[in-house]
Amino acid sequence: MRFCYSSQKYGTTLIDIRQKNMNLILGTAGHVDHGKTALIKALTDIDTDRLKEEKARGITIELGFAPLILPNGQKIGIVDVPGHEKFVKNMVAGAGGIDLVVMVIAADEGIMPQTREHLDICTLLGISRGLVALTKTDMVDKDWLALVQEDIRDFMKGTFLENSPIIPLSSLTGAGIADFLAALDKIISTLADRTDSGFFRLPVDRVFTMKGFGTVVTGTLASGKINVGDTVEIMPSGTKAKIRGIQIHNEASTTAKAGQRTAINLQGIEKATIERGHVLTGVAAFESSSRLDVHMKYLAGAGKKLKNRTLVRFHAGTSETISRIILLNREDIEPGEEIYAQIIPRTPVVAMSGDRFVIRSYSPVTTIGGGEIIDPLSKKRGKNLMPDEEARLHTGTGEEKTDIILERAGIKGISSRTLSIRTGILPDEQEKILKNMLSKKKALLLDRDDQRIVSSRLYKNFQDKVLSEIEEYHKKYPLKEGLSREELRTTLGGHIDPKLFNKALRDLEESGRIAAHKENVRIAGHSVNLKDEEMRLSEKIEAIYRDSALTPPLTKEILEKFPKNRDVVTGILGVMINTGVLVKINEDLYFYKEALDRLREDYRALLIRDGKASPASFKDLTGLSRKFIIPLMEFFDKTKLTIRVEDYRILREKQH
Repeated sequence: MRFCYSSQKYGTTLIDIRQKNMNLILGTAGHVDHGKTALIKALTDIDTDRLKEEKARGITIELGFAPLILPNGQKIGIVDVPGHEKFVKNMVAGAGGIDLVVMVIAADEGIMPQTREHLDICTLLGISRGLVALTKTDMVDKDWLALVQEDIRDFMKGTFLENSPIIPLSSLTGAGIADFLAALDKIISTLADRTDSGFFRLPVDRVFTMKGFGTVVTGTLASGKINVGDTVEIMPSGTKAKIRGIQIHNEASTTAKAGQRTAINLQGIEKATIERGHVLTGVAAFESSSRLDVHMKYLAGAGKKLKNRTLVRFHAGTSETISRIILLNREDIEPGEEIYAQIIPRTPVVAMSGDRFVIRSYSPVTTIGGGEIIDPLSKKRGKNLMPDEEARLHTGTGEEKTDIILERAGIKGISSRTLSIRTGILPDEQEKILKNMLSKKKALLLDRDDQRIVSSRLYKNFQDKVLSEIEEYHKKYPLKEGLSREELRTTLGGHIDPKLFNKALRDLEESGRIAAHKENVRIAGHSVNLKDEEMRLSEKIEAIYRDSALTPPLTKEILEKFPKNRDVVTGILGVMINTGVLVKINEDLYFYKEALDRLREDYRALLIRDGKASPASFKDLTGLSRKFIIPLMEFFDKTKLTIRVEDYRILREKQH
């Protein structure tokens, strides 16, 4: 399968484009008509302007892509971006994935508005290496060329391109192209390897349909790797799709990794379901962000104060979404200030801590700022904002960042994967930090199955809340021994995770702070003590059950005898059951234990003598009506004295 065609030639020597893997992206930047596309064609023999409108207007509108073979044989990708002010949003979408930039400045015009804006964008996106291509030198004389070079040097002072080489060249005549390639080769040889989080993420910058193959998406693979046959998730929609094929430019591949320009053929997905700004990720690997904490710089050239809750255009990855910016503890900021803020996008975005972003004004549309995401899954801060928390999350130690995100994740905990996404700490390093925090009991492994971790402080607070709820229950119902686990969980909140709840009870019981009996829990050492009035009432109730023996009143009849003390009587009945004075047969019938014990012995003797018992023989034994016979016989089945065989009962226990 072939998604595109390209060729590359230096002089008359063809170079094998499979010599080295392509895992580095060079991006162009610069004013419209300064020769970005012409330079790429001179380098690669590829015209990246593919649209009819681009051909007709003679300007780049959409992103273009081409491979480049360096003199040392290394293959890299080039992203060509539009220079016209109307298409800066397309430029930002392409610039997000580049490793170094070539700032293209035409010798006949020099520094122009989009030269400045593109440099600002590259700076805001954290690009730190590059070079300057001074194009169209065939159109000016040497004196003019020297003046332009001096202007560029002054313009670049204080920027990441300050000490970068300025290469005069002509894409038309080929003059200076070899010098440009040599300079580019030298810079690339000094670049550090791209940092890779390991989490597969491909921001989509282009979607098209290819006959015979279906939907194809392209982008620069931001992190991780992907293989043919893998299933991916299209975020933020969550739609899943299988990868049918992969190409890195026009070369078919079974895999793609971070830093590579990648085309992916998705199986069974309509083109209309994907657009630029969507992100391919691993299944269930990322959550969509609807509120992000950021550190941002408001550009000095913005011209006016930025007010709280202003609508802006938020660019992250390849996406652009209208968003509201929330200034923390501020109503406005001055141009040139750096602050912590929150971004609330209208359309959810997919991001990691450490991702860079650009902010452009809503109208008129100009670049006004940008910076770094420091928590992609934040919540509304409001009055809970701690002034130094954002700073520690931004520049603190790995343990400080981890501790803050654990706190923000709450008592439900967080997986180590999501923790790494929210702290921006690489997974291996994050695991080391967690291991250290777990050993120091600063964090707790809540669930080994899904590796959920919770802040030890929050877990202790939860345990304290559990104890408090049980204590409150004892105060409210002093005559009850304890409360059921399910009742306690409902009181704490039905949303409480069962594993968290059960672990908390288990740990509290092991530490001796609570006692559990079957499904009931109580504070350790708690016992029911009847007051004088309650004791007298208890004696009256006991007398009723003692005197009635095997024909006790129904529970509701007992309550009706004491209409003014129904709640107290209910509590006393519970105490009498817990202390063994009464035996609960069912919700309606309680029996005096001594009477029930005597009946048990008489019933056993009957079974030994006759070998079996029926309701009729049980009636002969007790003289009771069916109202009591059936519940009592079922009770003796339940308590394992008897076992039912057809319509009879036989003795369950072995006789010796």
